[in-house]
Amino acid sequence: MFARRRKHFGTPADKATYATLHTASLASPHLREGLTPAAAGKASRHLRDLLGTAAIAICDSSGVLAWDGVGGAYESNHRRDARSLAAPTLRTGRTAVLGVHDVACGDPQCPIRTASVAPIVIEERVVAVLVAYSERSSAALVRATEEVARWVSGQVELAELNKERTRAMEAELRALRAQISPHFIYNALAAIASFVRTDPERARELLLEFADFSRYALRRGGEFTTLADELRNVERYLVLEQARFGERLTVSLQIAPEVLPVVVPFLVVQPLVENAVRHGLEGTTGIGRITIRARDQINEAEISVEDDGAGSDPEVIRAVLAGESASDSIGLGNVDARLRQVYGDAYGLVVETQVDAGTKVTFRIPKYSSGVHASP
Repeated sequence: MFARRRKHFGTPADKATYATLHTASLASPHLREGLTPAAAGKASRHLRDLLGTAAIAICDSSGVLAWDGVGGAYESNHRRDARSLAAPTLRTGRTAVLGVHDVACGDPQCPIRTASVAPIVIEERVVAVLVAYSERSSAALVRATEEVARWVSGQVELAELNKERTRAMEAELRALRAQISPHFIYNALAAIASFVRTDPERARELLLEFADFSRYALRRGGEFTTLADELRNVERYLVLEQARFGERLTVSLQIAPEVLPVVVPFLVVQPLVENAVRHGLEGTTGIGRITIRARDQINEAEISVEDDGAGSDPEVIRAVLAGESASDSIGLGNVDARLRQVYGDAYGLVVETQVDAGTKVTFRIPKYSSGVHASP
């Protein structure tokens, strides 16, 4: 009974649709790496499967990025000429259909007799072309070549957007380091210096904490880390600040163990804690309380940093997050921008504050997000 059901499962159209989507899914990860020779080479076999042609070539202004299909002498003959066949479409952006006189190599056994050449376009700029070689041309093959080239264009454009996102995040991270480091380094070293004569062992321990904090905060490479590593660095920061403020700073950490492996943007929690310390304690004489929470929300982790300090005018915070203010709220705008770049606008900071009523900053992180991986 099971075998009979399986035999009649799906119409031919269903099976063809599945096969097409599956083949496209195999090419997609390679194209998302960008239109490099390595990526184009890995994707080309799947693209040829989509078109069902004897061979395909992907060319850009530098030459042939990839070839897949007939090999041997046939490949050497046609690969050599692929760049010249692609040149008009690279220049004009118009699809070309080439016949026997343009394409055939003279060997009567060669299955390549015609070619359809379609542009690969990013932001209205032709960056490469897809050449589909076949024994005979047809309107259907030309349209299919155009559609596959258009789909490749979309995948490559997504790759470019990912690169731009990465560059933007790296720039934001550099700006954050430049913003935080001078303020923190001065205060941390001053706190350590105060113990050098009175408690040398304490000074040594603090100096090691400062070295570990700096090594983490100023490391190069990688935009992501685990929440566990981020919180470990927050603890180093707080040890140094407690050396400075003594009993005036009390800290409560409420962390759900199951969210510790969640991958988060690098330096996404510490700036919020530094902001809480700076605006919650500096300029006051009383005790400042900071609460850091990380909760499991099924598919997300929710992280919050709360202080009972002076608070702020909500309009000032709104202007900071909108990039309309040069306020000294350390890192708020920077962290908010990076969260939105990675996860979308639904994942920016939520700030609850009022003058003389403290501040609570909350954000959510999806537990699983495509392309987001912790750096070693």
